[in-house]
Amino acid sequence: MNALKFTDSEQLVSQLNRSSSPTDVISAIADISVGENADTAAISALIQALSNHHPAVATAAIEALVKLAPATVEPLITAYRNSTDQGLQAHIIQALAQIGDDRAFDVLAEVVGTAVANHCQGNVRRVAARGLGKIGSTTDDPETIRLAVEKLTWALLTPEDWGLRYAAAVSLQEIATPEAKAALQVGLNQEADRVVRSRISTAVEKNLSH
Repeated sequence: MNALKFTDSEQLVSQLNRSSSPTDVISAIADISVGENADTAAISALIQALSNHHPAVATAAIEALVKLAPATVEPLITAYRNSTDQGLQAHIIQALAQIGDDRAFDVLAEVVGTAVANHCQGNVRRVAARGLGKIGSTTDDPETIRLAVEKLTWALLTPEDWGLRYAAAVSLQEIATPEAKAALQVGLNQEADRVVRSRISTAVEKNLSH
């Protein structure tokens, strides 16, 4: 392996910024992601790449940001807060959901929502719900687990978005605390959508078998 590929971060960032074709950009992103500890400039360049109009570039940038976590978590949260671009925000949520770091809890919970049941960012809300499931099933902090279950219980029982209810069911199954199991049982008793009801039923059965 060529050591120059991942030792000179400044050179790699320059390579990424100069690249014009999607193939070259993805190659530069791959080179950056090889490094063990990406610096601030490299992480910033990867976050900027999330705005690239080519879907494969954004996907590669998400994968790199996930791979370089936890160093990327705070920069991603800051970028989310500072951006008004819904496309960029959606990609940031994808990265944060896959990373599943406790620090992203507030952002993910905010995206899942509190009162509005439907809006155009439906798929992003589902991704965020799955991120809460990852955090809730991997963290050691009881309060974070409690809050995750509380938010996901709301997402399971309240919104009209069936996809969000489905995602919440999967996440509650992963967390599998007594409170999460109780929420799934309530959901099973009230869910009208056959697809979601089937998924909740699966979650209840799998949790009973553990």
